[in-house]
Amino acid sequence: MADYRLDASPDTVHWGYFDAGLAPLLTVDSGDTVTISTVSGGPEVMPKAPLAIPEALSAIQVAHRPKLPGHICTGPVAIRGAKAGQVLEVRIKAIDLHYDWGFTYVAPLKGALPDDFDEMHLMHIPLDRERMTGRMPWGLELPLKPFFGVMAVAPPAAWGSLSTLPPRRNGGNLDNKELVAGSTLYLPIHVDGALFSVGDGHGVQGDGEVCVTAIETGLIGTFELHLREDMRLTWPMAETDTHIMTMAFDPDLDQCVVIALRDMIDLIAARTGITKAEAYALCSLAADLRITQVVNGNKGVHVMLEKSLLRPGVR
Repeated sequence: MADYRLDASPDTVHWGYFDAGLAPLLTVDSGDTVTISTVSGGPEVMPKAPLAIPEALSAIQVAHRPKLPGHICTGPVAIRGAKAGQVLEVRIKAIDLHYDWGFTYVAPLKGALPDDFDEMHLMHIPLDRERMTGRMPWGLELPLKPFFGVMAVAPPAAWGSLSTLPPRRNGGNLDNKELVAGSTLYLPIHVDGALFSVGDGHGVQGDGEVCVTAIETGLIGTFELHLREDMRLTWPMAETDTHIMTMAFDPDLDQCVVIALRDMIDLIAARTGITKAEAYALCSLAADLRITQVVNGNKGVHVMLEKSLLRPGVR
């Protein structure tokens, strides 16, 4: 299997949108590994000295303006032989900090409390690579748990250009804090080549992402990409070392629960051979429904179940 590297630059990013018409920057084989660097933020959220703005980020801000409101994404990467209807398995092998600061903010008309704050409050947060902590302005040190807020394949061609802000069936702005190094994401493929992109690096985030930002920063991720012809998905799903996870996104949080829970029931029944009624009961006893985020237009829910519970039924 081959290893590739794709770094964020004016020639390798698309800002604010996904589109099936984007030309791939790399074409790799199933099983290959790609290391991808990302950057985050527009000129309005850049820090002052002594924090340094990466040259790549400055160059991107000069060369690009967001086509739609959204994130700076590096990619896309095509997977040779990928066809619509298949699934892309994204094994997240490593996630490293790209630079030594991040930002977060509170702003009017944003987040879960859009009417509660009248002024922009921007905070720059130094990041300590050695100790893996971020220092808040009042001195609190938060342990970092980096992950990519945005991981996506291209949407169906008929959808045209889409903002990266709302998560959808092609993935995108999942903002799922469980997707750290060592986890695996499964994305339903909608166009030939799959066209995988990544961005929106997060140093750490709570479930909900209530003020609309995590510690927004640049990250470097290493991804092993596999085609799964044996799987069919409508919505993204994922797994960690210990848990299996179904996900759903919709403006209505209740509808997110319905979609993600039905997918988990189907998954349990398929893997264990128990009935859907029994799987529903198991979810009530052992699955956790978590609010992924509530601030991106389409809200998110993920249902988590320990993989050790997916044992075949014995009557």
